[in-house]
Amino acid sequence: QVQLVESGGGLVQPGGSLRLSCAASGASLDISAVGWFRQAPGKEREGVSCITGSDGKTYYTDSVKGRFTITGDSAENTVYLQMNNLQPPDTAVYFCAYTVVEGMCAFLNPVDFGYWGQGTQVTVSS
Repeated sequence: QVQLVESGGGLVQPGGSLRLSCAASGASLDISAVGWFRQAPGKEREGVSCITGSDGKTYYTDSVKGRFTITGDSAENTVYLQMNNLQPPDTAVYFCAYTVVEGMCAFLNPVDFGYWGQGTQVTVSS
């Protein structure tokens, strides 16, 4: 049973930074894809970023390119999302999700990921 636990959310001022963590248990991240998704109130869940375990390929939605960085630590079985220059539109609940099909990573489509964490709130406000 794959379990994912997110942490690192919080309240930050515009222009600030946060680092989210996604700790996985019950499965290795070496041959898998882990994605970060977010959902704002009244909006659909959207893909933010994804990383493949076997070769470390990364993918980002256009709105976060140049500001967010996804990394993986195989020793810790954890995936991180470093978020810089946060802005109010980034406010959402952030989820990490897991799939064994690495090819799905590029599409950043929530329906392709079968295992989900409980989410962590990120609020960007002055």
